[in-house]
Amino acid sequence: MEILVCMKQVPDDSIEIKLGADGQPDLSKAEPQGNAFDTYAQELAVRYIEANGGTVSILSLGPAENETCLKSALAVGAEKAYRVDDAGFEDADAFVTANLLAAAIKKIEADNGAPFDLVLCGRESTDYIGGEVAEYLAEKAARPFVTNVVEIVQENDGAIQAKKELDSGYNWVDAPLPAVMTISKPDYDPRYPKIKDKMAARKKEVPVLAAVDLALEDGDKVALVKYLGYQEPPKREAGVKIQEEEPADAVAKMFEILAADKVL
Repeated sequence: MEILVCMKQVPDDSIEIKLGADGQPDLSKAEPQGNAFDTYAQELAVRYIEANGGTVSILSLGPAENETCLKSALAVGAEKAYRVDDAGFEDADAFVTANLLAAAIKKIEADNGAPFDLVLCGRESTDYIGGEVAEYLAEKAARPFVTNVVEIVQENDGAIQAKKELDSGYNWVDAPLPAVMTISKPDYDPRYPKIKDKMAARKKEVPVLAAVDLALEDGDKVALVKYLGYQEPPKREAGVKIQEEEPADAVAKMFEILAADKVL
């Protein structure tokens, strides 16, 4: 089984991000890391190949700084990593991003002489939380698509079985290969790299594909969405304390406040 995981490098989502004087997010205190849902996808893929055989490769779109998350991925079970340099496409939306990834996958498969059986993406990114790239990618690549997967089991007769998370529980579905899937949070966390694996990952080369050299049609280069600016969420206002001594008076005061705010 040949599995490719698409990984996005994002700012540390545990850090509160503020807007700088230029109106852009100030990321100076947020260390870059692999998107959480993409790391879930890699861990799921690595566990599968450890049990059934195969290889896991990683693909990321972005500048040279993205090799931070790629080296981390190589230290926790990925055998190969590729980067698409996004020079000229820095403002790509989900549609253009997916087209670039699809073109890169096609080129990598041609160079390797074999297709990837599975392409896995995180359910969404923790920075923009769009959750659209994998859908566009599956459509562009004309491959079956399954969302919110938390487990995959051994392929059989050219198909693989996936456990799909629903609001009401789970469904088991069969997907013909090759396929594209998005991964939700499984019942386990990604593994931590060992020191020797981190040292070995630093020495591995990461082939770079230039986005401008990929065979995109003109219509695939035009973003469908443009970001006009950023705005911080409004500050939460302090609540109203009701300090009446008698319960009945407290209830009456509450309804008085609700009526004044036109909630009732």
